[in-house]
Amino acid sequence: MMRNWILSAVAVAAMTFAPSQAKAGLVPIQVSVMPDAGMYRFTYAVALPTDAVLRPGDYFTIYNFDGFVAGSAVSNGSVYSNDWSFSSANLGPTPDGVGPTDDPSIPNLTWTYTGPVINLDASLGSTGLGNFWALSQYPNTTNSWFTASTGTVSGLTDNNITPTTVPVPSAPPPGVPEPATLILAGLGLPLVAMFRKRKFTAGQ
Repeated sequence: MMRNWILSAVAVAAMTFAPSQAKAGLVPIQVSVMPDAGMYRFTYAVALPTDAVLRPGDYFTIYNFDGFVAGSAVSNGSVYSNDWSFSSANLGPTPDGVGPTDDPSIPNLTWTYTGPVINLDASLGSTGLGNFWALSQYPNTTNSWFTASTGTVSGLTDNNITPTTVPVPSAPPPGVPEPATLILAGLGLPLVAMFRKRKFTAGQ
């Protein structure tokens, strides 16, 4: 999971070293994948950066979460965990001004904030909003997008987009024939044997 570690490190570094007025919006600071009851749990640790304002109705979306197991979405690990509602749709919702790749055949995961306004003072730094997770049928990962819509201390709306990791179906290993190829090969062997027998008989 080296790629997941790199993405997490980049996100944390951006939150730590960037000027406070330059960054707002929700950020997925870590993604982990663990086996869970025959499925795979993808967990996203989400933080609210300095000078951001989280308002009722603000939300974030994780795009193209393949193999999503309906009813498995959970938020936990924070005093704010109960202040979120979950929904899933094959398209969006997407904040204005950002352009993630959104496959209409694959579910997106969206959590919408329903609690009181969280207004972070610059001196307090960022705050963790908890872990947001869902189950997938697939353990393999690929790159995708995380978008969010929040407020700022200036009263404006901040819409942001960040790379993240999502599940993807397993591909056949290189060099392994497709099932149809195996069937054709199986049918062909008796025909080859018959042809050889006839050729041997004709030569006698």
